[in-house]
Amino acid sequence: MQILLGLVAGAVIGLVVHFTLGDRGVRGAALLPMVGAASAGIAWTAATWAGAGIGSAWPWLGAVLVPTAVVLALAVVITRRRRENDAQMRHALRIG
Repeated sequence: MQILLGLVAGAVIGLVVHFTLGDRGVRGAALLPMVGAASAGIAWTAATWAGAGIGSAWPWLGAVLVPTAVVLALAVVITRRRRENDAQMRHALRIG
């Protein structure tokens, strides 16, 4: 059941990154929290399958560090790609 704490931590990290970084309008509000929760769950599961118990720090560190890295990278890439695609579309449609 402790994996739920990891999932919640990942979702909160995704939410914080979404509202901390600029250009919120080009990303969905639920995308980063969902990715954060999923990556935290995967990291937690990998740590427990590797033999780290809940008394160990590894599942907890994985549930915080992995979603942070994944969500930050995804937010930067998605924001950049969306801006580029929007600019190309505006140019193709001769808008602005």
